[in-house]
Order: sequence, then C-alpha cells, then structure tokens
Amino acid sequence: MNLLLDTHVALWAITDNPHLSTRARELLLAPRNTVWVSAVSVWEIAIKHGLGRGDMPVSGQNALSYFRQAGYHLLAIEPEHAAAVESLPGHHQDPFDRLLVAQALVEPMRLLTHDTMVAQYSDTVILV
Repeated sequence: MNLLLDTHVALWAITDNPHLSTRARELLLAPRNTVWVSAVSVWEIAIKHGLGRGDMPVSGQNALSYFRQAGYHLLAIEPEHAAAVESLPGHHQDPFDRLLVAQALVEPMRLLTHDTMVAQYSDTVILV
C-alpha cells in the first residue's frame, strides 16, 4: 500500500517523537507498504521553521535529508494535484493539508494523519 504522510506524522517519524502512534509505526514499518512524503510537507516545514514555529523542529533542508535517509519516496506537486483542491469540500482551510488530501486522492494513496478534520475528506485517509 502507498502511504502518504501528513507533515506532522512525517516529522514525528523522523524524530522518533512519542506522539507517533503505535498504529502509525506499524504501518510505516510494514514491508508491504511504500512510504511517501510530499514536497508540500517539505515546503510547509521550510516556511514554518523559518518563522520560528516550535512544532517544526528541523529545517526544510534537514527534513528533506532525513526523509531521504529514512528511505521515504518523495512526491512532487503536479498540476493535477493543484487542480483537485478546487473540488474538495471545505472541511479544512489549511492549504498544505488540502493539497496533501488532493494528492492522496489523485494518485491514489492512503494519507496518514493525526488531524480529525483531514480525516473527514475520505475513507482513504487513515487517522493515526
């Protein structure tokens, strides 16, 4: 199964944060799963870390390096992803999360998130 990580799940995974649930750890480590991180998450991390946000413990450049070291696949932002945002219901106003949902739906992938608002978009979203 192709798993797309939301930004916080991706950060928690590379920093071994205790917020990462047991279920998320199991899914990330399952040999049959392929783990993806989107350019959206690297962009979000870079912006928020640059603004000094405490919930972004590493820079975008360092996060990208850690994602590669972990063996995660990187998903580019395609025009089809951007266009798909338009058809999403208004459950969530965060543009980063909306683009991640659109990517997961277009590809298709299962999006791992801890955000209950994001989980409302589709049954393909896995709340962890």
